Amino acid sequence: MIKGLLKKDLYNLATYKASLIIIILFCGIAIIGTDAVTIAPTVICAIVGMISLSTFSYDEMSKSNRYILTLPANRKELVTEKYILAIGATILGGILGVLLTVIVVNIMNYLRPENIIDLDYRSLIIATMGGIFAISFLQAVQIPSMYKWGAEKGRIQMFILVLIIVTILGGIYFLINKANININIDMEMVNNFITKFGLIILIISTIVMYFISYKIAYKIFKNKEE
Repeated sequence: MIKGLLKKDLYNLATYKASLIIIILFCGIAIIGTDAVTIAPTVICAIVGMISLSTFSYDEMSKSNRYILTLPANRKELVTEKYILAIGATILGGILGVLLTVIVVNIMNYLRPENIIDLDYRSLIIATMGGIFAISFLQAVQIPSMYKWGAEKGRIQMFILVLIIVTILGGIYFLINKANININIDMEMVNNFITKFGLIILIISTIVMYFISYKIAYKIFKNKEE
């Protein structure tokens, strides 16, 4: 049944093909124009990952869950499918971003041998994982919110949360600067730690976030009347 649900959502998402092509072209041009080799994985990962959540709006408008639940399908399968789609879309966005970056950089190095871009693949992968982690966090918050309040209100809740986080972090940064607090950080030690364990930490954190989010979303949807 999950396979059939995925086909339904992928069919609905097919309308975004033209938008994705434009986004990929934009990212390629951005790399060429600015040499910002980490922009493509982050942007494409964000767009593709968040587009996958638009299926909630389709389901809400068509009231498809009411029909699907009359079939041999259960609520756990519906929730599981949404997370498979969201995770798959986010990973796909990251992979497309990395491939685009590698292709564009190699073409640029071939056409401009006097201005070679030294592509650090490890840094590119870590940056991509950072983008995946950020989108995963937004999805982990937004999916349970959509099950609780609906697609539109769920998006509003997510934007409010992001605004609160940004405001808190900005406030902390402002207060530290205002109070002239000196925080001594051994950047070499931090860089070594990130190099050794950064990728593992990001992967584990992402898995834990999705797991907690899934449990919350399923509990909400299980007790919700459709």
